[in-house]
Amino acid sequence: MRADAGALLVVAVLAAGCSAAPAAPVAPPPAVPASSVAPPAAGGPQPLPAPAGVRPLRLRIPAIGVDAGALVPLGLGAAHQLEPPARFEDVGWYAAGPVPGDPGPAVIAAHVDSRAGPAPFFRLRDLRGGDQVFVARSDGQETRFVVDAVQRYPKDAFPTDAVYGPAPGSALRLITCGGSFDAAKRSYRDNIVVYASTRWD
Repeated sequence: MRADAGALLVVAVLAAGCSAAPAAPVAPPPAVPASSVAPPAAGGPQPLPAPAGVRPLRLRIPAIGVDAGALVPLGLGAAHQLEPPARFEDVGWYAAGPVPGDPGPAVIAAHVDSRAGPAPFFRLRDLRGGDQVFVARSDGQETRFVVDAVQRYPKDAFPTDAVYGPAPGSALRLITCGGSFDAAKRSYRDNIVVYASTRWD
């Protein structure tokens, strides 16, 4: 397993699945709770709507051994936060945003671990610039993204604009939790975010 790069980030990680037990919904910025990532605030940059009928089917990240099928759609909670996957073993995508491969920043989130052990994004922080991410879609297209950066942010300093704001071409954000574990709150204190794009093609 590779060591963290600089200050580990967030995605996309992940606000989703940031605790060893199901976490409570989190409010939108400025604070991002352990179990969810806040979507764009009202009046801020808004992602493009996903094309009707097209959805991501499979996520592959060879560098860290991720091969996840049947991505589950993620929506917003009552506090306008991105809900994490209901099951620790699932990987989800923000269904109200772009489909990976379409213009704009698509967001995929998964848990980092659970009481049973590692979850899908356990090694997300080990990604490095140049690593490849592949997303297959229901329309037969597979898009190759290349990692641009991996960052770690405190929950109360989540970069909403950088994650959800406009991006040139097709972009991808992978989000999970990271940093130290707060036993009292049963959640991690930070978010790990991987920024990836197709600009290297």
